[in-house]
Amino acid sequence: MAGGALAPGIGLLALGACLAGALLVAALWIGNLGRLAEALRRAAAEDGRLVPPSGTPLLPAVAEVAEGVARLARTLAEQGALVGRLRRADEAIVESLPDPLLVLSPARVPLRANAAARAIFGVTTGGAGDVAALLRHPALAEAVDRALSERRPQAADLVLPVPVAREIAAQVIPMEPALADGGRIVIVLSDRTRERALERMRADFVANASHELRTPLASLIGFIETLRGPAEDDKPARTRFLGIMAEQSERMRRLIDDLLGLSRIELVEHQPPTGTTRLAAVARAELAALEPLLQARRMVVEARLDEAALAAPADAEQLAQVVRNLLENAVRHGREGGRVGLSVATGEDGGKRAGVVLEVADDGPGIPAEHIPRLTERFYRVDAGRSRSAGGTGLGLAIVKHIVNRHRGRLVIGSEAGAGAVFRVWLPGRAEAASSRAAA
Repeated sequence: MAGGALAPGIGLLALGACLAGALLVAALWIGNLGRLAEALRRAAAEDGRLVPPSGTPLLPAVAEVAEGVARLARTLAEQGALVGRLRRADEAIVESLPDPLLVLSPARVPLRANAAARAIFGVTTGGAGDVAALLRHPALAEAVDRALSERRPQAADLVLPVPVAREIAAQVIPMEPALADGGRIVIVLSDRTRERALERMRADFVANASHELRTPLASLIGFIETLRGPAEDDKPARTRFLGIMAEQSERMRRLIDDLLGLSRIELVEHQPPTGTTRLAAVARAELAALEPLLQARRMVVEARLDEAALAAPADAEQLAQVVRNLLENAVRHGREGGRVGLSVATGEDGGKRAGVVLEVADDGPGIPAEHIPRLTERFYRVDAGRSRSAGGTGLGLAIVKHIVNRHRGRLVIGSEAGAGAVFRVWLPGRAEAASSRAAA
C-alpha cells in the first residue's frame, strides 16, 4: 500500500521537474533570441554589421543562427558598398562629360545636371534658369514626346535666341527602367554655336574682305602702274602717290585687323566672361593711348570716372576694346576742336539691375533717327565717304555690340541730327552678379 501511495507523488515530482526544465530552456532560448534581436536592431540602425550579443555565451543553435545572419549582413554590406562605389563612379563620369547632360522626371522636371549643363544653363532643379527656356523649345518638347511614346532615342536641332544666340544639337534618350532618382529622360546637348560661327566667319570674312578690300587694292594697283609709267620720273607725283598708297595700305591693315577681331569675338559670344574689371582704370588707359589722335584733331575730353565702378563678370581686354572703339568713333566723327564726354559710373539698366554705365558723347553733326537701328551692322555707314576719309572701317560699333552681348549688357544710342551723339553701355556689376548668385 505504501509503494502504491508513493507512485503518484514521484510522478508529480518528475512532471514538475520536466516543466521546470522546460521553462528554464524556454527562458534561456527567449533570452538568447532577445539578445540576438537586439543585436539585429543595432545593426539595422547603424552600419549593418552584426556585433554578437555580449554576456553569457549563446546556445549553439542560436549562435549558429547569429553567425549565419552576420555572414548575410557582411555580404549585404559589401554589396551595398559596391553599389555605392559604382554609383559614385557613374556620377563622376557624368559630371566630367564635356557635353551638357540633363536628367528629367516623367513630368519633365529637371532632376540632375552635370557640370557642363550647370555652367551653360545655370540652376536646373525645378526648371529655373536658362534651362526653362530650353525645355519649352518646340523642337525639344516634340523630341521628348516622341522619345516617351516610341521609347526610342530622338534627335533635335535647336536655336536659342537669348540671352545670346546659341545653336544646340540635342539627343533625347528614354530610360527603361527608370534611373535610381526616378529619371525617365536623359538629354545630352552638344553646343554647335562655335562650329556654326566658325563656318559663318569664314564665309563672311571672304565676302566682306573681297568687297571692302577691292577699292584700296584697285587704288594701289593704279598708283603702282602710274609710278612705273607716266610718273616714273615725276618726283612730286611719286611723293604724293606714295603717301596715298601708304594710307590705303594702313586702311587695309585696319580692316583686316577689325575683321579678325570681330570674328574672334563672335566665336566666344555665347560664353559669358569671367573675372572683374575696374572700368575707370580701363578708360583712363585707353584715353592716354588716344592722346595723339586727340591732339591731331585739337579735341578735349571731359572725363568723369568713378573708381568704384566694377564690372563683373567681365573680360578686361574686350571692355578696353569697347572703350577704345567708342572713343575713336567720337573723336573721328565729332567736331574738330570740339569736346568729347567720357563717363564711367555705377548705374541701373531699364530692368533696375545694378551695374556699371559707360557713356561716350560727341558734339558732331549727329545721326538721323532712321540710321540709328542699323549703326551696329557690319560696314554700315551713315556717310560712307566721310567715314572712310575719317579712317573708319565700318566695324567698330559691330565689335562693340558683340562684346556687350557677350557680357549680357545693353548698348543704347541716342542722337539727333546736328546735336551730336551719345553711346551708353550698361554692364552687369558686382552687386548685380552677387544678387544673381544669391537668387540662384
